[in-house]
This record gives sequence, structure tokens and C-alpha cells, in this order.
Amino acid sequence: MSKYDIEHSHGMHVVHDGPRQAPPLLLIHGSGASGGFWSPVVPALAGHHNVIRVDLPGCGQSPPAPSYDVPAQAGQVAALLDDLGLRHVAAVGHSSGGYVATALAEQRPDLVGSLALISSGPRPDALLRQPFILRVLLAPPLGPLLWSRRSDAMIRRGISAMAARPVDLPDDVVADVRGITYRVMRTVLRRNTAYIAERSVPERLAALEVPVLVIFGAADPRWEPSSAHQYDAVPNARVELLPGVGHLPMLEAPETTSKLLLSFTAPGR
Repeated sequence: MSKYDIEHSHGMHVVHDGPRQAPPLLLIHGSGASGGFWSPVVPALAGHHNVIRVDLPGCGQSPPAPSYDVPAQAGQVAALLDDLGLRHVAAVGHSSGGYVATALAEQRPDLVGSLALISSGPRPDALLRQPFILRVLLAPPLGPLLWSRRSDAMIRRGISAMAARPVDLPDDVVADVRGITYRVMRTVLRRNTAYIAERSVPERLAALEVPVLVIFGAADPRWEPSSAHQYDAVPNARVELLPGVGHLPMLEAPETTSKLLLSFTAPGR
């Protein structure tokens, strides 16, 4: 694996891994996360792809943005891909990153050759009651008070509450999460909900002529796991449920997740 570039472009921190001439693979993280969450799968993916990881606006090492609407974030990603001169990218999104990837394909079908959605809830009514620690951190009155006082241990507990298996969280990933403000997090969550409430993800994907892979943990505590089958109605979609895996397949089952993504993006598959 060769990491060849780290840059800021269009208001986003961007990390490139793997050979520049290889087929491009875009990785988009979910809410309250960063590009660092993909680290366990990058070595395998970068052996076959030009891997591009972004920190979405207000997350990780990217500065805040005027708008956190899903289409606006997709527009920033499109501008980045235009600058890089890339077309027909395999776009992979985790959780709400799947909404940004979907919106990117809606806006710019010339940029997206295939879509992989990991743990992306299809519609608002599939959302489960969230773990207690996250409800406390995200809801008034305690949320605004506790958010800025989160310890590393509290951040790790909050992330681990989304997993069904033990996960290893490097210090730099914890630092990325610490940098996200309460206001940004709440705004991002509201805008994500608005996007899937306006039109469900399966309905949006059905209108696109693009191959789709959906990966879902069968023990996801954030989204009802059976809701993954709503994607069965999407033409050209393949749905994979991972037994004993929660909301974070790339952290909980990196080898399986990598294999699924590489099989999906393989030439002539």
C-alpha cells in the first residue's frame, strides 16, 4: 500500500491511498465519524484501488460548512472528484455517508459507476431506540453540557455502543470524534433525517441505473436489521447481512467487509 497524498480540497480533508492509476474507490464516513473509521479496510482496498477518503464538512479534520444538507455535501464531493479528473468512481458510504453517496449519484451520474452502502438506514421508521449513552449525549438538556466535556473513555463507549463486537479505536479516531461540535452533530442528524424522509433510499436508488451493494450488520443497534431487505426492491442491488455484526462492519469485520467490497468492484464481475 502506498499513501501518496493528504490535502484539503473544497472544504474537506482528503487522504489518498494506493496507486493513483488504479480504479478509484471513494470512501464516505457516517455522522459523528471521520475518514479514519475506514482504516482497518484500507490496506486490502488500496492493493487494488486508488482509495480516496474524505472527512465531510465539520467532521474529523475538515472545517465547518455553511450547509449540512445531504445534497450540499454531495456537491462538495462532486467538486473534489472533478478536480481530481475522476469518473465512474465506486462510491462507498457508511451509515449516513451512504446518503451522501446516493445524492452524489443522483446529482452526477457521470461520476459514479457503482454504489456500496454500509449500515445505511433506508427510511426514518427503521431507526431503533438508540443506546442510552448516545441519547444522553445528543439530547437536551444534558447533551449540550456533556458534549464538550466528553472524556476519551466516554467517546469510546459511545462508539462501541454502536457495535456488536469489540472494536479497536485508535487515538487519532477518538480525536477526530472529539473535534465534532454538538451543533454540527445535531444539524447533520436533522439534515440526514430530512433527506430520507423526503424520499427513501431504496426509492432513490431504484431511479438510478447503477449497480448497488448493501452491507448490513444483522445485529445493528441503530437501524432495524431486517430493514436491509427493503433494498431487495432495487434493481441491480445485492444485499449482504453479516451475522453477529453491529453498525460498524468496517471496524467489527474488516476482512469480510473488504472482501465484499473488492468482489463488488472487481472488473468484469
